[in-house]
Amino acid sequence: MLRVVSLAVAPPSIPPRVRAAIEGEETAVRDLLTEILPRVRNLVRYLVRGDEEVDDIAQDALVAVLEDLPGYRGEGRFEAWVDRIVARLTIARIRKRRFFSKRDTQYNSDLMLASGGAAADEYLHRREMVQMLDDLPIEQRHVLVLHHALDLTVPEMAEELGVPLETVRSRLRLAKARLRTNATESAEDGGSRQ
Repeated sequence: MLRVVSLAVAPPSIPPRVRAAIEGEETAVRDLLTEILPRVRNLVRYLVRGDEEVDDIAQDALVAVLEDLPGYRGEGRFEAWVDRIVARLTIARIRKRRFFSKRDTQYNSDLMLASGGAAADEYLHRREMVQMLDDLPIEQRHVLVLHHALDLTVPEMAEELGVPLETVRSRLRLAKARLRTNATESAEDGGSRQ
């Protein structure tokens, strides 16, 4: 006897706070943007060198999220959807800047704003991680952040960055090796990096 099984897929679920923002409720929009701001700013900071452009890019990213909000269909976590928008916008901004300015930019990651209430050692750990990211070439930095912070696969990164799969794999391997070397050197120096 053959049994027919229905494989009806449940419609995606949009969180109530996001649905309210999509529907244009002013307080819901304000609350949602306030909620995602630290996440957006941190992701931008991990993708760019230095702090000088972080706030401008984060603001543009929040505007992009707000503009694209009606297009959110609830297919996956809202935060992952936001991360993709932020990563695309940030990488596009970096490419545009690189196109218009061929010279290297100086950067300074001595200061990184700690999120409210963060423990001191968490702040120091994050600061050290950002410094190690600053030491990476920008292409290696991008694949590392996209892979580990956004959980993108190699094919997804290749599509996002517009480069071949093997290029992404190579950049990821080189970034990990360089981070390992830098971490080892930092530990040998007693944790003091400049």
